[in-house]
Amino acid sequence: MTTRVWDYLPEYEKEREEILAAVDSVFSSGQLVLGKSVRGFEEEFAAYHGAAHCVGVDNGTNAVKLGLQALGVGPGDEVVTVSNTAAPTVVAIDSTGATPVFVDVREDDFLMDTDQVAAAITDRTKCLLPVHLYGQCVDMAPLRALAERHGLAVLEDCAQAHGARHHGALAGTMGDAAAFSFYPTKVLGAYGDGGAVVTSRDEVEAKLRRLRYYGMEKQYFTVETPAHNSRLDEVHAEILRRKLTRLDAYVEGRERVAARYEEGLGDTGLVLPRANEGNTHVHYVYVVRHPRRDEVIEALKAYDIHLNISYPWPVHTMTGFAGLGWSEGSLPVTERLAGEIFSLPMYPSLSEDDQDKVISAVREVLAAL
Repeated sequence: MTTRVWDYLPEYEKEREEILAAVDSVFSSGQLVLGKSVRGFEEEFAAYHGAAHCVGVDNGTNAVKLGLQALGVGPGDEVVTVSNTAAPTVVAIDSTGATPVFVDVREDDFLMDTDQVAAAITDRTKCLLPVHLYGQCVDMAPLRALAERHGLAVLEDCAQAHGARHHGALAGTMGDAAAFSFYPTKVLGAYGDGGAVVTSRDEVEAKLRRLRYYGMEKQYFTVETPAHNSRLDEVHAEILRRKLTRLDAYVEGRERVAARYEEGLGDTGLVLPRANEGNTHVHYVYVVRHPRRDEVIEALKAYDIHLNISYPWPVHTMTGFAGLGWSEGSLPVTERLAGEIFSLPMYPSLSEDDQDKVISAVREVLAAL
């Protein structure tokens, strides 16, 4: 039987009755758009983070885009971020008219090298955008200090870090606002697209609510600032409400899988992920590193194990961003990692039999190299 990096069907089998009940409750409610399910999820997700506000949107990309716009980012501005991320982080910056400015990542944890950020700040910089990648948080203290010194906004990209903590603080509570994705693979995932922005700033929340609804203050009222339709769907919101009550359990399930990988693969020479001091790692993906990555992935196919690479092409090397002028070699750590990293299967409902299968196969493949 094929083992994949992610599979929602085992989880759906366990939660099917509740998921279908959530769908039925929306269909029976009499309101299919921006109703009580979206409001309820916004209140509950904000409360989970101890934040004043949550604004649901249609996907994680727009969560980043609208978050930036609500913080005042627009044409002519610069946003400092990383290239070792999913492309939507940078697509969202570009869609505001701002310019992404990249800093390299750290060799040991693949996260933003905060020591490089100060040199990347110019008089056009408007926002710092750390990406809490793979399930753990960037070191936020130096970023907050820089933001305060230069009068910059901080938007956390939390698409991969639901429930992660940094010195006790939840991901999404350490900046001016935070963008979340609820794509099905996420630690907290819907059964389709969804996203949200969390903030405790009242003026940011007010802008977000206009931006997700054509720029209108209320339904069918006058457009104040032209914007698009970026509403969170009622069905996904209701599903997310039910799943939010299990978020901590999902994290615990991922931690158990990670612990078994650590025990089974810790002596193989494969570089395994680790949580930095003060961090809890929620293991959205279990990213490992090997200099002969492509050979390992190909060999594992014989065991019917099919893996992903997160991410094989740094954003600054993509054709669509060639106009930014980032040449090959400009971000050496990011580029080196792109040739060595790959992801092992990781999700809470991954069976112990499948975990054992992966561990055994990886050990055999590495021993044969």
